[in-house]
Amino acid sequence: MNKADSRKKSLLEYLNKRGYATIEELAQHFSVTPQTMRRDINQLAEEGSVQRFHGGVGMPLGTENIIYHQRKLLFTEEKRRIAELVAAHIPDGASLCLNIGTTTEAVACALSAHKNLRVLTNNLNVARICAANPDFEVIIACGTVRSHDLGVTGAETEQFIREFRMDFGIIGISGIDGEGNLLDYDYKEVSVARTILAHSRRVFLACDNSKFGRPAMARVGHLSQLEAVFSNAPLPAPWQDLIRESGAGLYLA
Repeated sequence: MNKADSRKKSLLEYLNKRGYATIEELAQHFSVTPQTMRRDINQLAEEGSVQRFHGGVGMPLGTENIIYHQRKLLFTEEKRRIAELVAAHIPDGASLCLNIGTTTEAVACALSAHKNLRVLTNNLNVARICAANPDFEVIIACGTVRSHDLGVTGAETEQFIREFRMDFGIIGISGIDGEGNLLDYDYKEVSVARTILAHSRRVFLACDNSKFGRPAMARVGHLSQLEAVFSNAPLPAPWQDLIRESGAGLYLA
């Protein structure tokens, strides 16, 4: 990764945490000229990864998610630690369902040394990772495959998942608001996640701390429906209090 690409990756991570920043603030933070920062922002905006505002830049507002290949590069170390923490709470021989997302893909990697898992997923990347372990039984939900991230969605996907009752549902989301609502961008993806919530005995949410306070337009469910939330420190005290008040456990990697 060259210097410009590394800076743009860091810029996306910075905006994921902050939401918005001015050009001058970013130029000072990254020790570059405002012209260099504008060039980076323009390139990211053309890709749909950020949204330009007068005098500054922010994440896309509530209607679309960062494109998959960019999300894959964000918070990789945090996702790895979160995934390992989730995997430590999954016993050998369990049945589980993992949905679409780069964090759930990290969880699939962290589970690779487990034994005799039965894995149901609507994520072909998760299926590929899990199928590398001959001890695993991997079941792929039917439906329409999305080309950009190999997620499977649609009414057929929901109906297929309804035929199962899993020990664990492991989901990722795009945002959590101050009322504890779990949010995402794609209503088709949301419908599948709701089905996983309803058909899992215990549900774990795996998400990095940039998702707290991040807007998205579609509601998946509420923190009170979860067994536990797995995230990374630092997580501000108000969010920790909100999770605990909902009755969910909280584990920070």
